[in-house]
Amino acid sequence: MTDHLPGRAASPDRDSRWAEVDAFFDEALGLEDEVLREVREATAAADLPGIEVSAAQARFLALLCRMVGARRVLEFGTLGGYSATSFARALGDDGEVVTFEIDPRHAEVARANLERAGVPDRVTVLMGPAAESAQGLIDSGAEPFDLVFIDADKPSNPRYVELALQLTRPGSVIVVDNVVRRGGVADSDSDDPGVLGSREVLQLLGGHPRLDATALQTVGAKGWDGFALARVR
Repeated sequence: MTDHLPGRAASPDRDSRWAEVDAFFDEALGLEDEVLREVREATAAADLPGIEVSAAQARFLALLCRMVGARRVLEFGTLGGYSATSFARALGDDGEVVTFEIDPRHAEVARANLERAGVPDRVTVLMGPAAESAQGLIDSGAEPFDLVFIDADKPSNPRYVELALQLTRPGSVIVVDNVVRRGGVADSDSDDPGVLGSREVLQLLGGHPRLDATALQTVGAKGWDGFALARVR
C-alpha cells in the first residue's frame, strides 16, 4: 500500500521510526515468510519500483480475505505480483485471483514470481488498461468477486470503483489503496491528479447508496498514506 506521494514529507527521524516499528511487527508476528521475501527480492532485482504493499499490509489483506470467506479476488494493479501472491495463498487451492496489469514487463515479472511462489494456477494476469479489462469481465458475465483491491493509477480510482460494483455482490469488500497522499487528500486546492482522484473516490464511497465505507491513515515502512475500505450493500 504505497505510491509516489505528494504533500508535506515526514521527517527522516519519524520515517525511520515508522520503519523500525514495521520491522518489529514483521519479526514478532512472522509477517513475511521465505516465499513472500523471495517475491519481493525478485521484484527489486528486476528493477521494478518498490511500491508494493508492505508485509504488514499484505497480511492485513490476507486476513481480510479469510474473515469474509473470500474465494475470488479482483486486483487492479499487479506490479510484481506480491499482493497477488498473498491473496492466492490466503484463498487456498480452490481460490481464484484475477489481476490487471498494463505494463508488459511488470506482467512478465509477476508471472515468474507467481510461478516461484507455487500459485500460478490460482492467479490470472490480464494485460491491458484496467478499465478495459474490467469491462471485458462485465461483458462476459464473470462470477462476482468477494474482494476487490484497487491499487493502480489513482486518477482512475472513481471509475475503478464503479466497475468493481458491477463485479461484486452484497457483502463483497472493496479496498482502495493510497488515498491519503501524505496528507495531500485534505488539500482542496490541490491540482495533483493523484490527490484529485483520491478526493473524488472518497466522496464517491461516502455518498454511494450501495456502499458503507471508511478510510484509515497508515504509517510504516511505506511512509504516511492510507486506504479506504467499503462493503457492498
